[in-house]
Amino acid sequence: MRVHTKETQADLTPRMALDILKEGNERFVKNLKAQRDLLAQVNATRDGQWPFATILSCMDSRTSAELIFDQGLGDIFSIRIAGNIVNTDILGSMEFACKVAGSKLIVVLGHTKCGAVKGACDHVEMGNLTEVLSKLQPAVYAERETKDTEARNSKNGSFVEKVSSINVRRSVKSVIERSFIIEQMIEAGQIGVVGAMYNIDTGKVEFYHDVEYIKDSENPDFSLTELRHLS
Repeated sequence: MRVHTKETQADLTPRMALDILKEGNERFVKNLKAQRDLLAQVNATRDGQWPFATILSCMDSRTSAELIFDQGLGDIFSIRIAGNIVNTDILGSMEFACKVAGSKLIVVLGHTKCGAVKGACDHVEMGNLTEVLSKLQPAVYAERETKDTEARNSKNGSFVEKVSSINVRRSVKSVIERSFIIEQMIEAGQIGVVGAMYNIDTGKVEFYHDVEYIKDSENPDFSLTELRHLS
């Protein structure tokens, strides 16, 4: 497969970018990886890159966005950090990716059995990790279905997954609310933002339609106002 050029990137819509990722994940799950000459892609991208999507995911070794979406060199900007948290450095990277480099889609990608989320559920404190996990604590407190205090820890798999899902949704909200540039580009239909969850048991990515912010004919009820109602 060929790498994206400035022209092919410009021709994509946010919805098309999302479809490319969905199709890539389907190939990954079915073990039907697209044929690529990676060395040729190295040569093709030496003078520039035109990634069509930007993916914020966890640093977990099992969650490489290029692999699980079956993408090649120059196709995506991959931002990785424990717990797929959002901070100003990440927001700045996203703004560069979209406003300067032309990416059409931002994906906040969580994953099942996340170690960082487990650490936050157990209120782990250890050196600089303490500050990282503190950014996940709001998602822990926002999980209100688990009433038994003895069950609100990493030993409860259901609790962990609910917290992970909440964290993705909160991160999507944070990206849009904390970046005027990204918010304006979404409103103009230039980019889209969506949350998703990767299942490390199956390889399947579930995209969250309730936090899909893409302004086009397929989403006639598009609105950013509902962000105020996300916990």
